[in-house]
Amino acid sequence: MKILKTLTLRGPNYWSIRRHKLIVMRLDLEELAEKPSNEIPGFYEGIVQALPSLVEHFCSPGCRGGFLSRVQQGTYMGHIVEHVALELQTLAGMSVGFGRTRETSTPGTYQVVFEYLNEQAGRYAGRAAVRLCQSIVETGSYAESELEQDLQDLRELWADAALGPSTETLVKEAESRGIPWMPLSARFMIQLGYGVHSKRLQATMSDRTSILGVELACDKEGTKRILRDAGIPVPRGTVIQYLDELEDAILDVGGYPLVIKPLDGNHGRGITINVTNWEQAEAAYDAASNASKTRSVIVERYYEGSDHRVLVVNGKLVAVAERIPAHVIGDGKSTIAQLIEETNRDPNRGEGHDNVLTRIEVDRTSLQLLEAQGYTLDSIPPVGEMCKLRATANLSTGGIAIDRTDEIHPENIWLAERVVKIIGLDIAGIDIVTPDISRPLREVGGVIVEVNAAPGFRMHVRPSHGIPRNVAEPVMDMLFPPGSPSRIPILAVTGTNGKTTTTRLVAHIMKQTGQTVGYTTTDGTYIGNYLVEAGDNTGPQSAELILKDPTVEIAVLETARGGILRSGLAFDRCDIGVVLNVAADHLGLGDIDTIEQMAQVKSVLAEAVSPQGYAILNADDPLVSQMAKRVKSQIAYFSMTPDNPIVQRHTQQGGLAAVYENGYLSILKGDWTLRIEQATKVPMTMEGRAPFQIANALAACLATFAHGMKIEDIRAALKTFIASVQQTPGRMNLFNLGDYHALIDYAHNPHSYEALGGFVRNWPGERIGIIGGPGDRRDEDFVTLGKLSAQMFDRIIIKEDDDTRGRPRGDAAQWIALGIEEVNPAMKYETILEETQAVNQALDLAPKGSLVVILPESVSRAIELIEARKPIPSNLSSPVENRQEVRN
Repeated sequence: MKILKTLTLRGPNYWSIRRHKLIVMRLDLEELAEKPSNEIPGFYEGIVQALPSLVEHFCSPGCRGGFLSRVQQGTYMGHIVEHVALELQTLAGMSVGFGRTRETSTPGTYQVVFEYLNEQAGRYAGRAAVRLCQSIVETGSYAESELEQDLQDLRELWADAALGPSTETLVKEAESRGIPWMPLSARFMIQLGYGVHSKRLQATMSDRTSILGVELACDKEGTKRILRDAGIPVPRGTVIQYLDELEDAILDVGGYPLVIKPLDGNHGRGITINVTNWEQAEAAYDAASNASKTRSVIVERYYEGSDHRVLVVNGKLVAVAERIPAHVIGDGKSTIAQLIEETNRDPNRGEGHDNVLTRIEVDRTSLQLLEAQGYTLDSIPPVGEMCKLRATANLSTGGIAIDRTDEIHPENIWLAERVVKIIGLDIAGIDIVTPDISRPLREVGGVIVEVNAAPGFRMHVRPSHGIPRNVAEPVMDMLFPPGSPSRIPILAVTGTNGKTTTTRLVAHIMKQTGQTVGYTTTDGTYIGNYLVEAGDNTGPQSAELILKDPTVEIAVLETARGGILRSGLAFDRCDIGVVLNVAADHLGLGDIDTIEQMAQVKSVLAEAVSPQGYAILNADDPLVSQMAKRVKSQIAYFSMTPDNPIVQRHTQQGGLAAVYENGYLSILKGDWTLRIEQATKVPMTMEGRAPFQIANALAACLATFAHGMKIEDIRAALKTFIASVQQTPGRMNLFNLGDYHALIDYAHNPHSYEALGGFVRNWPGERIGIIGGPGDRRDEDFVTLGKLSAQMFDRIIIKEDDDTRGRPRGDAAQWIALGIEEVNPAMKYETILEETQAVNQALDLAPKGSLVVILPESVSRAIELIEARKPIPSNLSSPVENRQEVRN
């Protein structure tokens, strides 16, 4: 078997609208193409031995063991690889279950589709599944050590990619509220929401978090001084930087017992508590100094009591946890080392911060602490005896947490909330040492030890004992108060032809709101009136650029076939989804071989429209109108004929539509007809002579009206939207060159040639075409382009793209010529493969009154060639001569 290609999908996609995280692996079965599993000796036994847990895969039989029964009866290897890839991930701690396997038009080559939780792990699982199956085919088994290595690698990939318990808690809360999120490329930040409504988080710091508050919280001594000045009970302490200052510092704070810690430490590193003599103090100073970036050490009075973490969000206390340092409890027969080992077997304990609890690690501090208690690792403590292994109660060093939220005294709540406001943090963790959190600190000698920015949520969300607290809820309420939006309107456009023009027109109409519109097109990505990035930006990365931008208030996204197939949509849902048409273009690419399959690709956008939004469908295109059966949203149709039966039935039932009737672009709303404007007064329609532009305008008008735009604003936008180089480069750009005219259009497939022909055939003078097409199209597509050109032009120059996309130079031109000769053997045509030469020759020899139609590979280059000839500036979209004749 050979993996030919692997794609990672991250949004609604061709295979599933609901399951956004899918791996698509193109797999050539090679010698196994005609060999089902029941014909491979020992395969069933080998797969069961390697992965007995596959018995839990129901598969199509719908029962436990269903998949293995398929293997026993005979199924092809692509299907087996799918299930193995899923099971490997599940065994590594990533529970996944969705998969699909389909044979492509290439015999023996399959699309193997399976779910993932982590991209790298998903791709690894695909490779490992192929490796495992191939080994069983060849040897009847897969080495247990190999399987264990695969699972270990997958676990490590999953652990490395984990968001962390605090971030994961926030993300899950956001998802439960329908708030979209996406990772950012720097500093482990994530973005919640889209555009102007977006917020950013880094762990538990938000974009509302005050940098002054963070800096103050990190300065532990400065925090104490500020709080002491405000009458808050804090430990007596001082800061030193040299060992010879330690003795005086001990006297200053009132003698032993002490806490010695780094000025700028975290996670309990370098802290020693309950220091009772000079020898301990020296060792504690060294540990603290080594853990401090500034070599500054805090010496402060040690206060008896339990360690508590109080979490305050947006000025309100939301959770309290008592933290107990890492320890073991004696059973009278096990050594401390054995008790630690037994404790670490708890499945809730793991490495770092990602599990409920962290494994207990023995180090110098642990040994010293045991020694102070009169123990070693080989000691056997009596039954019920607690042996402390850490001086600090941080969960990251193996401590446990007990929820005390319902026990804290009201005065202590008031004090904690006041402390956080004094420091100036929106999310803060306050460390309090007190013998009894249910009594006021002032009564029991409790003190506030530290205030922490970016506090961990793990102890509150998953305490070792007590009630878990949803501490992410108040954070989301702070960032997105009830009733406030997290999303911006998304209007997305797809189809075979007309996408860019329609997208630009929708964006132009939406600008009438005065809001900042971000939009993506084949020509580039724009925000407001400015180009952000040039190029063909119709995929998910460009859409993400718009959705991440904090200045964008409305997103209008051209959405092409390629991006949907390669990555899926960049958004989970949109408000308006426009499908213009589906035609035979790009067939044979990406395993999309039929026009029906292409329609399924395009329908992804319609199916991703939210239930409250509108899918805008072309009622004149059967492949598009049939999408209505699959969408969950409201539907609106557009049509070039008011008597289209689909439109009539829809409007009779109170539905919304847009039609071209009696020369007008009109909205039909139930029994009402709302006329927008005459087509002849809409510049982009070339005075009504470009039917496909009328259809594009109808789609744009309907989309924006459905979204709530007023007819007057739509009308005003239509009148100011011109098919010019500035507004729609390469889309029906007409230039007056004095004696003749030139037209640049990016038509490159049969459907767009036919649409263009509706305008070109009305031209009163000679029509000259400079034609070609992308080299990755099928031979028959080029023949069709030749046939259509012969029906459209009086004279033709055949050229080819600079990038032939793997096709031999001149081959595409020969197929086009074949199509021309089939329709009109007497047609005047010549072949000039180099595009610039072809354009210049046509322009040099153009007769008076003619129209030179350029269908370029490079729009910008073609425009430069025209503008070098200094076209006559004009607001007219057609020649002055014979205007009445053309209109007729």
